[in-house]
Amino acid sequence: MEFGERLYREVLKAVPHRHFVFSIPKILRRYFLYDRTLLSDLSRCGWESLKVFFQETVHEEDAVPGAVIAIQSFGDFLGFNPHLHILCSDGCFYGEGMFRVAPRFETKQLEGIFRHNVFKMLLSKDKITQDLVNMLMSWRHSGFNVFSGSRIQPGEEEAMENLARYIIRASFSQERMTYIPEDSKVVYRSKDDKEEKVFDALEWLAAMCSHVPNKGEQMVRYYGYYSNVARGKRKKSDRDELIPSILQPDGTSKQYRKNWARLIQKIYEVDPLTCPKCKGRMRILAFIENNQVIKKILKHLGLWDQKARPPPRATATPPNIHIDYSDSQVPTSEDYLYFDPIYPIETYAS
Repeated sequence: MEFGERLYREVLKAVPHRHFVFSIPKILRRYFLYDRTLLSDLSRCGWESLKVFFQETVHEEDAVPGAVIAIQSFGDFLGFNPHLHILCSDGCFYGEGMFRVAPRFETKQLEGIFRHNVFKMLLSKDKITQDLVNMLMSWRHSGFNVFSGSRIQPGEEEAMENLARYIIRASFSQERMTYIPEDSKVVYRSKDDKEEKVFDALEWLAAMCSHVPNKGEQMVRYYGYYSNVARGKRKKSDRDELIPSILQPDGTSKQYRKNWARLIQKIYEVDPLTCPKCKGRMRILAFIENNQVIKKILKHLGLWDQKARPPPRATATPPNIHIDYSDSQVPTSEDYLYFDPIYPIETYAS
């Protein structure tokens, strides 16, 4: 409760915010279990993904969002499941106390940026190989997911403080735990009380210890406009108490979704508007949204009846290592279900 009050009164500004949850596939979780220093890198990947995404909403040199990221490592039954709970401004700060609200966006695009950043980070540290990346990229459901909550408006103090308490909650609930001393067993119930799991007492202690941070390890980090450095500079110049002037988004949500080309070029360092044949610059001629026209084009190209290749089998867990992969503690929402959104087909001319 103290954290929630401090966050609302001393850190967050009176602008719209959103709750994000970034999660990774099961096959990658073991690397974070045996090297907890990767958790801070995972936090940085989440921040860099949000920053480049929101900076597209404000075309100012000093535009930056603000974020508070809590690193969580537990699932419903204390299984090791590293994921990020993020409280982020729904737009960017810039200039002298100005704030531009972000238009509606597709979490699928943000998910792709986050996936790329995580792969790049793990490859740079020699934790994974390019073959593993290629295998995960070939799957229809790669296991990466980005959840975006509804917008929290300025002044909703109770909602903001409740969310702040939620993102730093303990790894287990004492009320859901029952200890049986005669058998040295611990019975732990799920959040909805529909399931329960029995642990040997030593197994329970081992599961709890896997979530204890290392000495000096920070599980809550502040980025961008909310970073300690940025807040310190504003306090030094007596600008930290300024109430931001909230401005509506530049352009419509449809125009904002067209920024995907710039995002891809910035993250993947490849320009998607370069013609693969003549290497000339392509321009968008039209957005085709009629289902019958889309079907007709795909049939003409011979792509309508193509069967999706089944995903390859995941590599087995190393022998003599048991990892309990429980479900994520992500809030229930239709956006949380992994699915491919329907995008209009774009036609180009080189």
